[in-house]
Amino acid sequence: MELNGALALITGGARRVGRAIALELGAAGADIAVHYGRSEAEATETIEDLAAHGVTAHPVQADLSDLDSAATLPDRVHKTFGRPANVLVNSASGFPTDSLAEATPEGWRAAHALTLEAPVFLTQSFARLLGEEPGAVVNITDVRTATPYRTHFSYIVAKGGLDTFTKAAAVALGPTVRVNAVALGVILPPPGEDAAFAEKLAARLPLQRVGGTDPVARAVRFLVEDDFITGEIVRIDGGGHLIPA
Repeated sequence: MELNGALALITGGARRVGRAIALELGAAGADIAVHYGRSEAEATETIEDLAAHGVTAHPVQADLSDLDSAATLPDRVHKTFGRPANVLVNSASGFPTDSLAEATPEGWRAAHALTLEAPVFLTQSFARLLGEEPGAVVNITDVRTATPYRTHFSYIVAKGGLDTFTKAAAVALGPTVRVNAVALGVILPPPGEDAAFAEKLAARLPLQRVGGTDPVARAVRFLVEDDFITGEIVRIDGGGHLIPA
């Protein structure tokens, strides 16, 4: 897919990984819908930075834990830009802490609503609006779905569902819409932790360094641009999948 002139909807596009993806696709010439939940100031800053690339960018607010709000977000982007998005990046996610023993129905439902259900119904609406036009979806998942966390139980089960959804949607939406994912390892410190925490985690990796957001953004761009890849989950983890949990 040619990104110059495309329109990309990036969920969680105001901060962290989502912001890096928005700037990468904007640098390639794509207009950007920067979704945010509560980070209005960061969304405004991202829009200002995108302006330097000469592309059109607008913020779109939505609480993706509300599935009605999630499902109608592509329609709102269509109305705002006057055309449907042809790239969707499902980046928004929480990182709640629980174990199987501690999990509650409320926490389980909240984790799945944001991390799994919102991408499913966003993708459904995205594909509906495109009709017969080609499109690309990239989901942001977690390399630890293969070696699950003990302390982020509801989150990692939801991300495992997102892995399966990536493959199922690639089958369901082909040949018009391609669906891929990138699975992240030690990219940034988790919310609430500092750089030293991430560096300690990274010391065990074969590459022995924190990845940062640039490798993720470049991988997303690659998956959008290469039109003969679908149903793939690319690990961006410094070799972390080679190390036992």
